[in-house]
Amino acid sequence: MRSALLLIILLITAPPAIADELFGMGGVMRSRNLDADESSYSWQLEYRQHLSEHFAVSLSYLNEGHVPAHHRDGNALQLWATRELIAKRLSLSGGIGPYYYFDTTLSAATGSYTNDHGLGGIASLALIMETETPWLFQLRTNWVNTFGRMDTVSALAGIGYRLDVSGPPKSNGDQAESGSDVAENEITLFVGRTITNSFESEHSTSLCLEYRRGLLKYLDWTASWIYEGDTPLVRRDGVASQLWAVKGFNRDRIALGFGVGTYFSIDRQAGSRLNGDRLVSMIATLTGSYRLDPNWSLRTSWNRIVTNYDRDTDVIMGGVGYRF
Repeated sequence: MRSALLLIILLITAPPAIADELFGMGGVMRSRNLDADESSYSWQLEYRQHLSEHFAVSLSYLNEGHVPAHHRDGNALQLWATRELIAKRLSLSGGIGPYYYFDTTLSAATGSYTNDHGLGGIASLALIMETETPWLFQLRTNWVNTFGRMDTVSALAGIGYRLDVSGPPKSNGDQAESGSDVAENEITLFVGRTITNSFESEHSTSLCLEYRRGLLKYLDWTASWIYEGDTPLVRRDGVASQLWAVKGFNRDRIALGFGVGTYFSIDRQAGSRLNGDRLVSMIATLTGSYRLDPNWSLRTSWNRIVTNYDRDTDVIMGGVGYRF
């Protein structure tokens, strides 16, 4: 919740004529603080908002791969200082911030898994090469410290895209063409897949009906019903309420957002262990939408359900929305 609110504040206070960037990267990771150092793959998605010529803020999802007894990923919010090495061509950035991780661990003693959650820190160096087009290239290294848990270092390379550069305020004609700064209402029907965060990754079909309301230019609220399907570990559905940091691009035809909130659910597989099947969990979601016309849009969402009884899930869905 704090990360989403901070991102909203930074979006509102960002100066004009500053570009936003979206990166996808892949590479390798090496773990530390274990019985033996292990290596695995790593990949990262990052949204970067420039605050000024020399400072930026980013929100990213980092997947740290699979090493024995650990499947870990997480979200990082970082503040960056940037220096140009070659004007308009090559820059070096250093970033630091909090890292909230989700680690599926396996007990050697019992053979059962647990979903560990915790807060660590992340420091990064990034070398970014610009081109004469909106496309960018990045070389990146991350150091993750989780204070006695599994620490990691990763090296990644990837490609990015410079999104709209914000300019002067829109004229009345522009506003009429792209719609108001605040979206009004949107109803979206989703279908997708639920993946349980266990070492077997049990999966099932998921459904969701979502109502979205624009509150401010960069702030949305949603209420949704989520059906996570039926697996040997999870048979769960419920309602979720989330606040979102959102931003539109290309005259609001494309929008990206990050939401956090509360998920009130019934899990029919949990009653015997928890003295009841009515549960309250946290939900965090990445979303993107593409507007087909003033009323209809396509939307994809990646939901992470964060529980206190080792039944975390990823609910990845796509759907069609109607705005009114």
